[in-house]
Amino acid sequence: MAVISPADGGKPGHGLIPEKALIMSGYGINSEMETREALLRAGMDSDIVHINDLIAGRQRISDYRLLVFPGGFSYGDDTGAGNAYANRLRNNLQDDLLEFLDGDNLVFGICNGFQILANLGLVPAFDKKYSRDIALMPNRGGRLECRFVTIRPVAENIWTHGIAKLWCPVSHGEGNLSCSPETLQRLKKNRQIAFTYCRDDLTPAGGEYPFNPNGSIEDIAGITSADGKVLGMMPHPERAIEFVNLYNWPLIKEQMRRSGERIPEESLNMTIFRNIVEYFA
Repeated sequence: MAVISPADGGKPGHGLIPEKALIMSGYGINSEMETREALLRAGMDSDIVHINDLIAGRQRISDYRLLVFPGGFSYGDDTGAGNAYANRLRNNLQDDLLEFLDGDNLVFGICNGFQILANLGLVPAFDKKYSRDIALMPNRGGRLECRFVTIRPVAENIWTHGIAKLWCPVSHGEGNLSCSPETLQRLKKNRQIAFTYCRDDLTPAGGEYPFNPNGSIEDIAGITSADGKVLGMMPHPERAIEFVNLYNWPLIKEQMRRSGERIPEESLNMTIFRNIVEYFA
């Protein structure tokens, strides 16, 4: 697999696979650059495209293989988190989106992107029916949560391959995943729960704050579509791709130095982006 690392200079065009990512932009989206940098380091180039340019036909979803909805507060979340952006897509680009989903392509939604996916019904998408079966409700604590959380994979899939745990920032006010008991059972049966919040020793958070920062049912932090090609997650792996992005990195560095371990340049959060590149490679 071609990889861009700091040792390579991290220069665009060096060792990139030919497939490209489309990173959706728009009013209130604020994590486009971090997402592009993570993909670039993993070996995949991308274009940041405003939704208005797609609607106007200046660029096309079909020209890409990965569609990313990054984090932020699209349209101020004034009508509900991710709702206005989802409606704008549904009303203007529905056919293009459905055609993209029918192809051998991937879709990744992070935080506000997850909320957009949920509103569009792209997750959980049982039987490829794009209905709204889950909701990301206001955090149980009633406030915006900005902190690091530990998450662990539940099911082995193209997104979670090789991951034991991730340590990611969260930054959301509406991440409390809620659904009916029937939907929850289908998620479990189909192994669509991708990540759950947990404690540092990987034992379940059990709904306890701050390990589960929002009160999400069954500690769910991310789910996939039924076919596995769409992932939505609340934590932000793209916001902590460097080892030094971890807030206690000096302590970890000293512990690793004393035990003779190699001090890494990047964090484990890059694994998701490398898995994406590996899928296409």
